[in-house]
Amino acid sequence: MKKYRLLSWNVNGIRAIAKKGFLEWFGKEKPDILCIQETKAWKEQLDDSLINIGEYKSYFAEAYKKGYSGVATYTKEEPLNISFGIGIEHFDREGRFVITEHEKFTLMNIYYPNGKRDDERLKYKMDFYEAFQEYAVDLKNKGKKLIICGDVNTAHKEIDLARPKENRNVSGFLPQECEWIDRFLARGFIDTLRMFNQNSGVYTWWDMISRARERNVGWRIDYFYISENLKNSIADAFTMPDVMGSDHCPVGIEINL
Repeated sequence: MKKYRLLSWNVNGIRAIAKKGFLEWFGKEKPDILCIQETKAWKEQLDDSLINIGEYKSYFAEAYKKGYSGVATYTKEEPLNISFGIGIEHFDREGRFVITEHEKFTLMNIYYPNGKRDDERLKYKMDFYEAFQEYAVDLKNKGKKLIICGDVNTAHKEIDLARPKENRNVSGFLPQECEWIDRFLARGFIDTLRMFNQNSGVYTWWDMISRARERNVGWRIDYFYISENLKNSIADAFTMPDVMGSDHCPVGIEINL
């Protein structure tokens, strides 16, 4: 049995965070796997120092346009299989998935859409949620052990944001978004942080313009979910609010497999 330490972080631009100590932080933490979202870059735009990092293999999902979306997974253990979507062009073209199959689990690193721009984008987000859920449930029903991480772009319950009443009509805390998380969890998945921490004031995103982080006026929108068949393997789940460089902070789990 091995203890895996996995971290996930929306970096709000990999080239930007590279100038803010990202590689030094990565070298200090040394997770078994690091998943990042919102890279805002194609691989060809990146310096080699961000692609070949020590003992890690890296896999990048790129959006159809440069400077938009994008996710990347860095893993010490070479995956058995890698894919960059769920087989639906409408969603896959935005570079929101890196799915790596490992010997003891399947990891889905996902940057879920933001629905704030307009009604059309909100519909895209909700359709994305449904398509992802069906894909994940199908894998789980086939006996796969799933770890799902990333920026979900929705706070689940009132405890997950500082000002729930003021934001009930804002995308990211709309009733239909929160209800989707309820349905997703009911179909056999677990929000790992809440296995270990039931406290309020635990957030992963803060608005930079209003300097909300200094006052901890935030939202918890970054998650590690697991399929229920991994419940007994989870040793810890946590957030890392003291790590700066992005408007999000990293989140992580430790799992024995």
